[in-house]
Amino acid sequence: MSARILFGSFFHETHTFLEETTTWVDFSVTRDADILGKIGDASPTDGFLTTAQELGLTVVPTVDARVFPSGMVADAALETFWKEFEERARPALAAGIDAIYLVLHGAMVTETVTDPEGELLERIRALPGAADLPIFGVFDLHANLTERMCRLVNGLVAYRENPHTDARAAAVRATRLMARSLDEGVTPRMTLCRLPMVWAPPGTGTATDPMLSLRRAMVEIEDTNAAVWAGNVVAGFSFADTPDTGVSLSLIHTGGIEVVREDLVRLARLAWGLRDKGAVDYPSVDEVLRDLPARAEGPIILVEPSDNIGGGAPGDGTGVLRALLEHRVEKALVAINDPGAVEHLAGMQTGDSVTLSIGGKGSTLDAGPVEVEVTLVSRSEGNFQLEDPNSHLASMNGLSIAMGPSAVVRTAGVTILLTSRKTPPFDLGQFRSQGIEPCDFAVIGVKAAVAHRRAYDPIMGATFFVDTPGPCRSDLTSFPWKHLRRPVWPLDDITDPQFKIS
Repeated sequence: MSARILFGSFFHETHTFLEETTTWVDFSVTRDADILGKIGDASPTDGFLTTAQELGLTVVPTVDARVFPSGMVADAALETFWKEFEERARPALAAGIDAIYLVLHGAMVTETVTDPEGELLERIRALPGAADLPIFGVFDLHANLTERMCRLVNGLVAYRENPHTDARAAAVRATRLMARSLDEGVTPRMTLCRLPMVWAPPGTGTATDPMLSLRRAMVEIEDTNAAVWAGNVVAGFSFADTPDTGVSLSLIHTGGIEVVREDLVRLARLAWGLRDKGAVDYPSVDEVLRDLPARAEGPIILVEPSDNIGGGAPGDGTGVLRALLEHRVEKALVAINDPGAVEHLAGMQTGDSVTLSIGGKGSTLDAGPVEVEVTLVSRSEGNFQLEDPNSHLASMNGLSIAMGPSAVVRTAGVTILLTSRKTPPFDLGQFRSQGIEPCDFAVIGVKAAVAHRRAYDPIMGATFFVDTPGPCRSDLTSFPWKHLRRPVWPLDDITDPQFKIS
């Protein structure tokens, strides 16, 4: 008889400094047997389902709830997820379950709970029949991993790449580790090492240091320590104000902490020595545009981390748009999330012109809307399929992406894609689905930090990171921290770093 695996997913990256609340209605929710239909959608859920099928495991699905990064999650959303999960998990556990597999993010925060994933795991362990079951799963490289989470699971596997091109592959690894545990009758544990430092997302790309050297060192530990099943270098999510926000290292292993302590301390010291590599500082967008190259072999990409949609920002910041208009840049392209502007265009015909208020509504840090006369180019429902199945977007939502009702407008030399749902710019299908060929433009504004690179690096002539007002600025000292455990670098001057291993 095949092993029965209880499956669930609760996925959100929470930016706690945003002026918005994420409710249950905002989540895309799939239930019961419909979850099995996610096979082939390139998401972590697909990685689990496909591998479970290959291994002959029986999947018992419950609830899969996910939403793009955004502001604080309402407590009621956590309680609604738990109610739906529990009412399915209890009878499944009573009928017999061999293991539990979860797809999590690891950086969710609710109005009153700073560690919802840990809370969820605690509740699962308290269910009749779940106390001693192996719990495995997959989570994001930008998680704020907690001691509570690690104590309650046996093996959570993080993505190794940023952009997250390996999210599905990480889920496959975690599924195979779970199968190994069941086959061998061996239950591993997780040991966590927290580091007193935070890195902004632009400093956590895995193609360069600090993450590149840390990942290589972690692979060496996996290859040389026979007790280690897998290791995680977790960059943390610096826009979540929690006691556990920051960089961490973790190992899935057999035996006690003593078998991995030396490895974790060595890796922690390496991370501390590389901490400056994760710090970033960018010139203003005006400074960059003043010195913009006259010609480039491909579009010039202006990356705007302060309005990074993948980090939870509203995606309607006007910093780059304003600068492009003020500097009279020709053949420029940007995407702005503004459902109100799209609705205002609903009654217009292609070719009509109107004065439109664009962007600047989602964050008090922005200068406000830009009032310009635009010409309507096209309208659509805003749906598209990812061109790249390994896109960072697939880790969030699979292959099918919905931008909501959308419109393309032009003003002066700038083409603007207006969407009704903020959509991380991680796949060129976003523009091409609207009849826009990115390669035809001289300058493209991109609201991202790192995850855009897989799509845009192959077509770009040059890339410049620019500083603009917005909620995801890389200067972490500017945020009103209340819950972060101190001291922590770079907010505090630390001469003797302490590495807590648990």
